[in-house]
Amino acid sequence: MTALITRDELKAGMDAGSVTVVDTLGGEYYAKQHLPGALELVLADVEARASVLLPDRDAAVVTYCSNPACPNSGQVADRLTALGYTNVRKYREGIQDWVEAGLPTEAA
Repeated sequence: MTALITRDELKAGMDAGSVTVVDTLGGEYYAKQHLPGALELVLADVEARASVLLPDRDAAVVTYCSNPACPNSGQVADRLTALGYTNVRKYREGIQDWVEAGLPTEAA
């Protein structure tokens, strides 16, 4: 099971530049709105794109999707862990929580 990260911990890591954020919704959802600096990586593309997007398998990576009901972030996190990534956490509350807290987002 993937370790969780809180909104405050995630924001602190983003502000410090110490975490890579991965949007697991992809497509039009990513284009419309994503966390600042987030990389787009959906489950179907993990094997093909992870090593290019995330070359350091020991770097801090945080996956997120829309909200706690969305399975994408956990699936991508599990796949990354299976591929040898050692520091993967999941922002379970997702972009819905981020937006509701009044935090900024970006569009593609």
